Amino acid sequence: MASGRAITAVVIDEERTFADALAIRLNAEEDLSVVAVAQPTATTMGWHADVILLDVDLTGSMRLCKATSGPPHSTRVIMLSHTSEPARIVAAIEVGARAWVRKDESIEHLLRVLRGVARGETWLPPTETGNVLSLLITQRNRRDDGNQMLARLTPRERQVMSRLAEGDSRNQIAERLNLTPNTVRTHLQNILAKLGVHSTLEAVALARAWPIRLDGHLCVSAPLKCPPDASAVRMGHRRQHHRMT
Repeated sequence: MASGRAITAVVIDEERTFADALAIRLNAEEDLSVVAVAQPTATTMGWHADVILLDVDLTGSMRLCKATSGPPHSTRVIMLSHTSEPARIVAAIEVGARAWVRKDESIEHLLRVLRGVARGETWLPPTETGNVLSLLITQRNRRDDGNQMLARLTPRERQVMSRLAEGDSRNQIAERLNLTPNTVRTHLQNILAKLGVHSTLEAVALARAWPIRLDGHLCVSAPLKCPPDASAVRMGHRRQHHRMT
């Protein structure tokens, strides 16, 4: 955000009254400017903003967050919700969200979060920070395990794993990869042996736990960069989220 100009924001929420009231309140701040109040079906292509306040309970909210916060966009997304389940917060972080704010928080708190996010900070609910970080670390370790396991497979075996994750049958895999059914069966036997599992069902579970692109590479979402120690997490007012800069 350029120094000296207002932080631009877009509010996207299913509750129109809430969205309009929030926009009016944000516009009352000298350093904030709401450029749009969008409905769930609205396209995001016609405007640009520094920050999006997005109702996480909307259908497709995670997809929208990923589309607007990833390259080539530089928009930062704050998720708004009535709840704060750690698993949902982690899912939001992994698609690019920079903050999670409950709708029962005060407007003063939301303003602090909004300005912090505009400066490049990440804000988490203080009561869920430990659980969120624990889940992120667990998922990172699972991905590391997945990388080690997949390293045992050949590129072709990884492609077979990818098709398994998509739900293809042996004959469908053979057709898609231009192989014979017998060759696919051999690949499946090798996959089971290398992964140390005893059934195709177990292999499918692993394939879905470690998303693999069709080129046979592990597809990993960019995780949040956790601070190296607890002292890197600063706590402000008792009602504030933790800030990680």
